[in-house]
Amino acid sequence: MFKMARNGLSVVSGWFLKPAKPILYDRQLVWIAIALMITGLVMVTSASIPVATRLTGIPFFFALRHAFFLACSLVIAAIVMQVPLTKWEKYSVPMLLTSILLLIVVLVIGRSVNGAARWIPLGVFNLQPAEVAKLSLFVFLAGYLVRKNKEVRGSVTGFLKPLAVLGIMGFLLLQQPDLGSFVVMFVGTIGMLFLAGARLWQFLVMIGVALGGITMLIVFEPYRLRRVTSFLNPWQDPYGSGYQLTQSLMAFGRGDWFGQGLGNSIQKLAYLPEAHTDFVFAVLAEELGLIGVIVVLTLLFALVFKAIIIGRKCLEDGLLFGGYLATGFGIWFAFQTLVNVGAAAGIVPTKGLTLPLISYGGSSLFIMAAAVAILIRIDFEQRVAAKFSSEQPADVDDEALDNMEVAVEQGSLGLQSLATAEHSQLEQDKKHSNDKE
Repeated sequence: MFKMARNGLSVVSGWFLKPAKPILYDRQLVWIAIALMITGLVMVTSASIPVATRLTGIPFFFALRHAFFLACSLVIAAIVMQVPLTKWEKYSVPMLLTSILLLIVVLVIGRSVNGAARWIPLGVFNLQPAEVAKLSLFVFLAGYLVRKNKEVRGSVTGFLKPLAVLGIMGFLLLQQPDLGSFVVMFVGTIGMLFLAGARLWQFLVMIGVALGGITMLIVFEPYRLRRVTSFLNPWQDPYGSGYQLTQSLMAFGRGDWFGQGLGNSIQKLAYLPEAHTDFVFAVLAEELGLIGVIVVLTLLFALVFKAIIIGRKCLEDGLLFGGYLATGFGIWFAFQTLVNVGAAAGIVPTKGLTLPLISYGGSSLFIMAAAVAILIRIDFEQRVAAKFSSEQPADVDDEALDNMEVAVEQGSLGLQSLATAEHSQLEQDKKHSNDKE
């Protein structure tokens, strides 16, 4: 018994003290994603108890559903990690067409929540096609930039083709309506095109047109205009258009440095709408304070930073599809985090975007987990390629290769001449001996 305890203690101490063996995936990325998922489960449980009790009579109704979604997302991530990048590149166009079809279907049979038809009811959960469209668009763009890289760099046509695809998806998204998802996809598309080397004046024109279009969408849609005006001065109408933002700001104010303690939020008690979805970050700020906010934002920043670094390594090693896709995911995670946190803190107008890997919602959690799994796969394939190339002999330049070929050719001719001379000498000796006889 004493020997077994000693062996167990040595194993545990070795796990902490000895450096880990080098492996072919980024363990830090895995732990960051798991930490964000666990944080999301804890905060959704805390924020959803009042609304779940009021709507269903079961305090942990949304918490149990989120735990189920989380388990399913881990299974999805495990499956996605087994798929090579070549398969994603090969089937990028069918994925895009499928997502467009889903955006059409949701307009016909979609479930309407708060005036927006964004969900397709599937029984166990409601599928949000906008989340599928984000992933499909970025996979398609990565494949397009690999196939048409010279066209994107050298002509306006190559720049406009992906924007035409974005325009079709944007039109369908605005019919739901879902301006927030369209803006995320637009920013990601522009970022990936810029990375691929498109010309600067094209971006300036496109950004100008986009800003003008978004302004028109806001001005001519009353509810969007109310959101902007309430964002500029939420205290002007604290019980009307500015209600959500004022309650969220109160939550931030009550959080102070160390928060009110986990589970002790006041704003989630029927004061702050959508406390477990769009405004879960406000509840986190109230219960965990500035320290908790900094920790969660650091984890999200680390996730984005990892994606950008993996993308850069892939581009340096010539793995263009993985490089473009990883960078696109980084832009996606960063901008969606900015919009969600900014809306909760009163920095940007309120938009219905989830906080990556934290907010309640099956579709968002599934797609985000799949994106992180693809990111891990990209990093794995880059490490395998780097290891394989390091084991190969050093490259020989063209001039040295030509000299080697000449030397081999001359050596072959020399050996052939020597063999011919020896054969001639043997014939002469044989003839001379025959004459003597």
